[in-house]
Amino acid sequence: MKLHSVRTHKSDENLPRDGQLAWAIAEVAVDPVPVTPEVTEMVINRVIDNAAVAAASLTRRPVVSARSQALAHPVSTGGDGATVFGPDAQTRVSPEWAAWANGVAVRELDYHDTFLAAEYSHPGDNIPPITAVAQHLAASRGLAGSDLVRGIATGYEIQIDLAKAISLHAHKIDHVAHLGPSAAAGIGTLLGLDPLTIFHAVGQALHTTTATRQSRKGEISTWKAHAPAFAGKMAVEAVDRAMRGETSPTPIYEGEDGVIAWLLDGPNASYEVPLPEPGEPKRAILDSYTKEHSAEYQAQAWIDLGRRLHGRYPQLADPANVVSIVLHTSHHTHYVIGSGAGDPQKYDPAASRETLDHSVPYIFAVSLQDGAWHHVDSYAPSRAARPDTVELWHKISTVEDPEWTRRYHSLDVNEKAFGGRVEIELADGTTIVDEIAVADAHPLGAHPFERADYVGKFRALAHGVLDPAEIERFLALAQRLPELTSAELGGLTITAAGPGILASAHAPTGLF
Repeated sequence: MKLHSVRTHKSDENLPRDGQLAWAIAEVAVDPVPVTPEVTEMVINRVIDNAAVAAASLTRRPVVSARSQALAHPVSTGGDGATVFGPDAQTRVSPEWAAWANGVAVRELDYHDTFLAAEYSHPGDNIPPITAVAQHLAASRGLAGSDLVRGIATGYEIQIDLAKAISLHAHKIDHVAHLGPSAAAGIGTLLGLDPLTIFHAVGQALHTTTATRQSRKGEISTWKAHAPAFAGKMAVEAVDRAMRGETSPTPIYEGEDGVIAWLLDGPNASYEVPLPEPGEPKRAILDSYTKEHSAEYQAQAWIDLGRRLHGRYPQLADPANVVSIVLHTSHHTHYVIGSGAGDPQKYDPAASRETLDHSVPYIFAVSLQDGAWHHVDSYAPSRAARPDTVELWHKISTVEDPEWTRRYHSLDVNEKAFGGRVEIELADGTTIVDEIAVADAHPLGAHPFERADYVGKFRALAHGVLDPAEIERFLALAQRLPELTSAELGGLTITAAGPGILASAHAPTGLF
């Protein structure tokens, strides 16, 4: 990897284009280096994972709303359009709207892959916009599955490399500001665009996707799922404009009034962004990790620890036996999903699902009592309002532990951790202490996810939503991803089991 030094520059310094981060990203995107077999296999895993969580969310209101918007935008000129999760593969819409609808479906349950470093990310959010463009232009440009694999590998590489170096959340900027540029770069790789076009697409995509983190604070709304889908939609539109010759704010990162100077660490800031050398394979996707449970990633390990303690100490399910539970954990877990956030909503039984999946006190209480986690049942209003759960929940707090914060930010994958240590004071005067570093499904966890686990997750979440034949069709097609022809790319979608599934969720009306 090569470190790309990034700092702010005054306008009269005339920073050359080839010294800008957006240009370095474009150069990575155009590098014709082959995709390694292990990266290809992981791309397939992620495509299956995305479809799994999308299937589970097809009838949820935000997904229905986004899909109804997309279906109001028929195929645009210049291509064959892209598919939308739910309707059959013959139903096509304009690609930016397919990216929007599918992006919301993938993100709605907060249940797909993650990468955490200086910034947080869900790099699987790159897949919907890149796939939508691939489907739209498959026939006219002769795109195949191998081209889509290359585009997705680039999207993951850029987003993860940016997340390793540049913190957005420290300045209350939403993490999707890294997604706009990565998706634009991935589309550039897919289409074989030139560096200048990708450079301007990256700049425009960044400029249009910087927003505050209020979407993940306090009473968290349905926009949490829409924000990354919006970034993907903006990336598609940015590439379209750049292909037409339209330029971008330059230098977008380093300018005197640019992103670093005014949204991030300020005029005196500098960053070292790791990017692959020319000819170096794009392997960043291998650093990402998926979720076994539908909850914020920092809660994954705590769910696993909770169900482990449930088996060992069943008395913990009764709040009468517990005086207090303190989770010693990283800065991020404490301040974003823990009691350090200062959000009373994280302890509110009437809080939204989006709020509860960002409340580690709630999540740990339920996992202790149930010894399991379910993407629907664990968030049911009746479950959240259960008196014994509320009582136990309010005895749980978090504190930051410097060592867990250090491990969270470590670049050594062997010590990077997202868990912590729990100290439970019991009513009989005894104390239970235990800890967990990574989730069971993590590559270094107790039960790392492999292809069979992704397939199993898809089957479980698609059960009752897709017909058995559709489940098998999609799995067979996805696992042949690098071999797919142009005509087959349109099959990378999922069709609900009969019209009743989608009809049961009433589509709201709006402008379109």
